[in-house]
Amino acid sequence: QEHFVESGGRLVQPGGSLTLSCVASGFTFSADVMSWVRQAPGKGIEWVADIGRSGGFPAYTDSVAGRFTISRDNDKNTLFLQMNSLKSEDTAVYYCARGGRWRFSREVWGQGTQVTVSS
Repeated sequence: QEHFVESGGRLVQPGGSLTLSCVASGFTFSADVMSWVRQAPGKGIEWVADIGRSGGFPAYTDSVAGRFTISRDNDKNTLFLQMNSLKSEDTAVYYCARGGRWRFSREVWGQGTQVTVSS
């Protein structure tokens, strides 16, 4: 059974930076495209970024392009999201998921990691 542990979220001021991590287990991490997705209060799940199996071909939703960077360490089964120039509209619970933009999924969504951007 797949399992994900996200971390790194916290309260940060607008313009600040954070790095999120997601440690995955229960499947062959290096065999999957991986995504970061988020859910803002009262809204549905939004795809944020994805990355190819070997760490290439990163892609981003327009609202974060140029500010966020997705990366992965297949030796450690870990996915990262470097977040810069944070805005209030980035406030959300962030999750990692298997698959890319149009096919991401998780068996259980769990708690994710909360990012709150506020002064």
